Amino acid sequence: MWRFKIRVVYFALLASCLAGLAGTFVSQTAFAKQRSSQPWMNPTLTPEQRADLLLHVMTLDEKITMVHGVDPLPVKEYVGYVPANLRLSIPAIKEADGRAGVGNGATNVTLLPAPIAVVSSWDTALVHRYGQVLGNEEWGKGTNVSLAPTMDIIRIPEWGRSFESYSEDPYLSAQMAVSEVRGIQSEGPIANANMYLTMNEEDKRFERNSVVDLRTLHEIYLPSFEAAVRDGHVGTVMCSYVKTNGVFACENQDLLNDMLKKQLGFEGWVMSDWGATHSTVASAENGLDQEMPGDKYYGASLKAAVENGQIKMTILDGHVRRILATMFRFGLFDKQQTGTWATNVRTPEHDAFSREVAEEGTVLLKNADRILPLADTSSIAVFGVPGGSKPSAEGGGSSGVVAPYVITPLEGIRKRVAGKTGVFYDPGDNLERAADVARHAKVAIVFVSSDETEGKDRPDLELPGNQDALISAVAEANPKTIVVLNTGGAVLMPWLIHVPGLIEAWYPGQEDGNAIAAVLFGDVNPGGKLPLTFPRIATEIPTASPEQWPGTNGNSVYNEKLNVGYRWYDAKDVQPLFPFGYGLSYTTFKLSHLSVTPQRLEVSADKPEKNVRADLDVANTGKRPGAEVVQIYVEQPAKNGEPPRQLRAFAKVTLQPGETRHVELTMNQRSFSIYDPAMHTWRSPDGMYQIWAGTSSRDLPLHSAVTVSGP
Repeated sequence: MWRFKIRVVYFALLASCLAGLAGTFVSQTAFAKQRSSQPWMNPTLTPEQRADLLLHVMTLDEKITMVHGVDPLPVKEYVGYVPANLRLSIPAIKEADGRAGVGNGATNVTLLPAPIAVVSSWDTALVHRYGQVLGNEEWGKGTNVSLAPTMDIIRIPEWGRSFESYSEDPYLSAQMAVSEVRGIQSEGPIANANMYLTMNEEDKRFERNSVVDLRTLHEIYLPSFEAAVRDGHVGTVMCSYVKTNGVFACENQDLLNDMLKKQLGFEGWVMSDWGATHSTVASAENGLDQEMPGDKYYGASLKAAVENGQIKMTILDGHVRRILATMFRFGLFDKQQTGTWATNVRTPEHDAFSREVAEEGTVLLKNADRILPLADTSSIAVFGVPGGSKPSAEGGGSSGVVAPYVITPLEGIRKRVAGKTGVFYDPGDNLERAADVARHAKVAIVFVSSDETEGKDRPDLELPGNQDALISAVAEANPKTIVVLNTGGAVLMPWLIHVPGLIEAWYPGQEDGNAIAAVLFGDVNPGGKLPLTFPRIATEIPTASPEQWPGTNGNSVYNEKLNVGYRWYDAKDVQPLFPFGYGLSYTTFKLSHLSVTPQRLEVSADKPEKNVRADLDVANTGKRPGAEVVQIYVEQPAKNGEPPRQLRAFAKVTLQPGETRHVELTMNQRSFSIYDPAMHTWRSPDGMYQIWAGTSSRDLPLHSAVTVSGP
């Protein structure tokens, strides 16, 4: 009852402040005097000192209030909420989803392309700006914890959340995670690294158990979280729904206390995914700091457990201290946040940025006979529902954003040709009619899509409905057929041999039509690269067995171990349809003069880690400006038991026609290391490490080597 009264007073005060009126219950003068008498409000102290001072004066009820959300929400806007404590000047914690824009029904926000689209740019600076736009709009809406980014590895091609994550590769994912986290947090909100750990499928996610060995955990699934913690300084981490090796993530001592907090040195707080808490004592003792969204386990049950001695007060204090210290560290006690859920946070600059991301993330997969970019043509036939009124601009679930508008591909194409070319549209629901329309046009463009969402994996890798048949019918009627994919991940393409032009545009956000028209007509030179592998057939994937996915007897067995994504294709010598890192351009490039220094890397436990530098030249040998992504892969000695080659460095280089640029890329000692589960550490075994440079995992024309030796 006491806590209820405090909340009522708080919301009345909040309403009055938002209206710009003098405080009804506490005058501003009295409030300022209160703050001045509270030593934890001294910004010259460290966050930890301030948290300790505040913790010392908190009652048990006040501590309990900090470690759980309020459900149902007293305010409808935010998806997670911890009310303010007026007595102690603790601000409210307000959380909102934000993978591709502010979620949870917010209006007057920007719908950005899906995260997999921005990652396909392979441009860390662009990803940083992506995070800045997200963080800026979240902060402007009154949010101070942004539930983004998602950084789980795309292990299963059918995973329903592939579109909102980064890649099948841990190094690429780690670099993107750091860039986005820094971008979000530079604008005010605390970012949230989710979902920790082995959250790699959606079907039966509340009960699935990931069976995975320790070496694979460290080398494949942990690096993006490690980078977010150590280099991105992320403030919060969300533990996932699934079990890892038999224990739910939110009460998993190995994952939370040992790996995350001790090994990685994470100083922020761990919150549960919504409904992912399953216990009071086990969760509190094993590393969960905050239950979301309600208080089923961390409310009255936690208070009783502390009072009867089941849980030590020091454990509760540790959880509260982490939350408070993080809030102090990010300035939540000191910054004035004037925005509310009703604030219009869209800007023309954000709209333009959404289009830029869609353009930069588009991947040109096939361009036979140089059908693209489109030259002057008398007629274009556009097919598919995405070409009409319902484009697949975004994925579903917690990534959903209320778009202010969506430019359809049909609108974008018509706007681009400005009446100079006849553009005809057919939804494609009648194959005979579609073929007839295609037959009478100079060029046919078919837009197809997959439906991907949180909570549900795709049943297979086929395009749903009649879309494969539509492409085949149109391509048979018109040899100049271009297919544009609006998917969140890989799909099968039985019609590919009959289609000269193919583009992967992902879920491109509100500027969909303008962006794809710019690529189709060559106003923008496509420079995107695949962050995952596209298979040829459904059975030739790393997780083809039911034991791996969807799992048997409640277990999903990671018996592919380190061979995730392109690593499996290389290890098994299987030819993919399109390899990891692949993407074409309207111009051409040449790489040359690779050199690596030092050529001998001496490592020892008592010496600081050393880097290896790769130098090479990149030339634009074509007639158009364009960007190429230089990729460096390391092949370890066979005795190390690693996959054949692994991405260890990359750089995106923009060049004018005829221009050559010298590029320097750095590989740290981790590039030449393996995780030793027996020793619980990374080590660099002696031997010859091959260095490969190129433009995809299967196009590596340049070669050098480094010898690693111990003392």
